[in-house]
Amino acid sequence: MNTKPSLQNPGKEFPMFDKKGVFWFLGLTFGLTYLIDLVIYLRGGLTGPGWYNAIWLTGMMPAFSAILLGLFILPGSPIYYRRPAGRGRWFYYFFLLYTVIIAIGVIGIWLVPSDQMIELVTIAPQLVMVAGLLLLVVLRFAAGREAMARVWLSGGSWRCWLLFGLAYVAFFVLQTALNALFSLGPSEMVLSPAPQGFNPILYMILNAGGTVLLASVLTIVNLFGEEYGWRGYLQSELFKLGRVRGVLLLGVIWGVYHWPVILMGWNYPGYPLLGLALMVLDCTASGIVLSYAVLKSGSVLLAAFLHAVGNIIMSPIVEMGFMPYDRVFTFFNGIYGIATLIVIAFFILRDPIWREKGCNLPQSAPVDMAVSGNSAAVEKAAAQAKLGTTL
Repeated sequence: MNTKPSLQNPGKEFPMFDKKGVFWFLGLTFGLTYLIDLVIYLRGGLTGPGWYNAIWLTGMMPAFSAILLGLFILPGSPIYYRRPAGRGRWFYYFFLLYTVIIAIGVIGIWLVPSDQMIELVTIAPQLVMVAGLLLLVVLRFAAGREAMARVWLSGGSWRCWLLFGLAYVAFFVLQTALNALFSLGPSEMVLSPAPQGFNPILYMILNAGGTVLLASVLTIVNLFGEEYGWRGYLQSELFKLGRVRGVLLLGVIWGVYHWPVILMGWNYPGYPLLGLALMVLDCTASGIVLSYAVLKSGSVLLAAFLHAVGNIIMSPIVEMGFMPYDRVFTFFNGIYGIATLIVIAFFILRDPIWREKGCNLPQSAPVDMAVSGNSAAVEKAAAQAKLGTTL
């Protein structure tokens, strides 16, 4: 494995930045994503049949690309097929299958754009997604915590899930309150009818909270599609350039990845060009928070969960009548919300953890092709990789 000595600790070496691997990852991710976005545009944009299913597919491309390269092309990957990675690697094969199922469904909608086909293509992948979550649980007990951590499927501390999850919910509740306070959206809350004997506000909180929690857990596999690519593979590489520099560069890349759908009116309808800049700022600030969660927990799955919370929590908020009048001049992911998030990100970056070297996900040494057929030699190479340590 290519390494370089640490200036702070000459006796310790860190993996070098894999420029070629990153090049192939970005080329494959952006090539596939932008190709799908082009087809969405040519078929009527965000009003054409099956457009949401196609965007769902684009969200799979970062992890799909990273997994494809990690399994078969990059020997330094912890999931490389010639490495004794154990049962945890099964999930990655499952995810490739899951992506193919979604792709077949999207192509089916494009060929037969009927309501029945759209309903089938929406429901079937959701069932497979739940199966993926169950697979993760089974593998965790079958393979063990350490084995799952070696292939970047660590669950991390439950305290991190609780603290970051509550912080995410609190942020969006604050954004909703600020929108109402400054008259940027409807200020009157619409409460759902509560069962007899229930306080309407308490019922609303329990109902919305339960919906967000359940839906976020169930869609972890779906949001893993972005987070394994960005906060898993790419973060691990870019952090070799320095954590602060890496997380800022990662945020810009993540924002540019969204540009085609922003131009089609996603997130900032009516502001296509301004929306491009806002998306980069939003992804950079949000990316700092998500990367911080990974650094603190060592779990890409936590980043997927938080990403899901951020997406899903808007549904009950909108149902209660808090959709902002203008998607740019508002909190949430508008100018004011992004400014709030930048302040939060600034304080997060003051944590000493950002001055450490490397990523805290396990770093693996490449398998020597000359000994890869020798199981004992491969096991020895894996044991020398310092798996499960913070670099």
